[in-house]
Amino acid sequence: MSLVYQDSDHPVAGKTSEDTDAFQGTFVELVPNERIVEVIEFESDDSSVAGRMTLTTSFADADGGTQVTMVFEDVPAGISLADNELGTRQALEQLASYLRDA
Repeated sequence: MSLVYQDSDHPVAGKTSEDTDAFQGTFVELVPNERIVEVIEFESDDSSVAGRMTLTTSFADADGGTQVTMVFEDVPAGISLADNELGTRQALEQLASYLRDA
């Protein structure tokens, strides 16, 4: 998958190129209504941002909806915690927007 920044003044450079983050993902565990575990491998010539990380997303019942907890392990050293959080928030906002419009 490739995520491409459409806005030329994005605050962070892509990991694969100036405007692109490319990666491959593999689902390693799927427990319906409970947990998804995936391994994500970033594609980059820069070894500080290339490599694998594990993302575990857990779901729990909550008042009025579902609590979603995401745990990131082995994030490549060149990906700051703030950048990882920003990218995650942006992806979740896009998903929420898509689901509202569906």
